[in-house]
Amino acid sequence: MRAQVLERQGPAEGRPLELQDIPSPEPGPGGVLLEISACGVCHTDLHIVEGDLPLHKVPLIPGHEIVGRVVAMGSGVEGISVGQRVGVAWLHKTCGECRFCRRGQENLCERARFTGWDVDGGFAEYVVAIADFVYPLPGGLPDEKAAPLLCAGIVGYRALKRAIHGKEPGRLGLYGFGASAHIAIQIARYLGWEVYVFTRSPQNKALARELGAAWVGEAQDRPPEPLDAAVIYAPAGWIVPEALKSLDKGGRLSLAGIHMTPIPEMPYSLLYHEREVVSVANATRDDAHELLRYAVEIPIETEVTPFPLDAANEALLRLKERKVRGAAVLVV
Repeated sequence: MRAQVLERQGPAEGRPLELQDIPSPEPGPGGVLLEISACGVCHTDLHIVEGDLPLHKVPLIPGHEIVGRVVAMGSGVEGISVGQRVGVAWLHKTCGECRFCRRGQENLCERARFTGWDVDGGFAEYVVAIADFVYPLPGGLPDEKAAPLLCAGIVGYRALKRAIHGKEPGRLGLYGFGASAHIAIQIARYLGWEVYVFTRSPQNKALARELGAAWVGEAQDRPPEPLDAAVIYAPAGWIVPEALKSLDKGGRLSLAGIHMTPIPEMPYSLLYHEREVVSVANATRDDAHELLRYAVEIPIETEVTPFPLDAANEALLRLKERKVRGAAVLVV
């Protein structure tokens, strides 16, 4: 099979992925082999490729927003059939036994393994996944438009939930308006929130307005009214104090990324009046199922910029340069 392989981390400008012909994987017990049709290109892929996150496996095939069809199954697989269209997300496998798994927090599993980091991912023609961690996908959504739902959607949704949990709908701020935020705004508006978007990109400002943002500005700008909740989707720590300046008393700020640049020193007054800052780590299978239900119910419309598999390096570079409208997706 053809696959984009990372053997040495480096800047996206140096085109660190190499298109190679390698043997197709085979599913073991409990596993399924998928023929991939589309795979989203996520900021986490960029962090892994460039070295912001350490390599867990070398060589590595990145990619964890995978849409494909089941072509073979290992022993013991139930509830999935050959030919079925399914999605694969960031969470490849959990132990099911640690203290976090036992209390329903599998996103914090002590022995979790992640797609495109601990195991090979979807920048390829085939991938092996664990049957219990794949998701049947709703019909009516083209493969390339379904792909961003599988991480940008799922983790972005969890970040949104962490920000608005227990609050009546009010004013919500979204900092950074890429793949995750352009999905989250659709859910937030569906739930009755008025959404304020902060982004530098002219094309993403336009997309935010198209998706119903009540106001659009940049991170250093103050919105016309204080925010009741906010999510930072951009991996930029300097935005944290800026977001807190715009947060009302009792507001909650959710940090969505697996990686963020250092958060600068800031005065305690930005946290005073019971403002909260919470982080987001990975996501659970329940998050995935909830997000996919919203995808049908709302319905969610993803904006994608497609690239062929052999242009994976270009997709990463465009993502780094903030020149992608919506989500970048490799069409295999």
